[in-house]
Amino acid sequence: MRHFVTSIIILLVLLCPFCFSQQSADEQAVWRLEHAYWEDVKALDLASYRDLWHPNFVGWPSVSAEPVRKDHITDWITTNANRHLESYTLKPAASQATGDLVVVHYWITTSWSENSDRTSQTLRITHTWIRTGKSWQIISGMSSPEPETKK
Repeated sequence: MRHFVTSIIILLVLLCPFCFSQQSADEQAVWRLEHAYWEDVKALDLASYRDLWHPNFVGWPSVSAEPVRKDHITDWITTNANRHLESYTLKPAASQATGDLVVVHYWITTSWSENSDRTSQTLRITHTWIRTGKSWQIISGMSSPEPETKK
């Protein structure tokens, strides 16, 4: 039994690079930018965070009653000044590159601190990234809370 488990683990380790190699270079670049997005939120680097957004962005964050444009993209961070992102786990669901666009779908589980309180939540996020010269920017997106599963 021990050899079987060891064989399975070795097989998974060998196949893992193959699974990730199925993504295009553009998709891999955008996934790195999604991680940069959350690192900017964690560091409260609003300038770097804003640079990720295209001037013609329109999207519907879960915290907004209606779609927003780039000029309001940091509102959810600045209106909660006492809240700080402690950690996050990004779990990719799917991505697709088509021409100068890459669409990503993922779950993000965040852990926030506010004074001595800690909260966590999981969101579903979709971002559409557009190539701008040699880089990428978010042109559209939407997020929603992940429904709690019934136990």
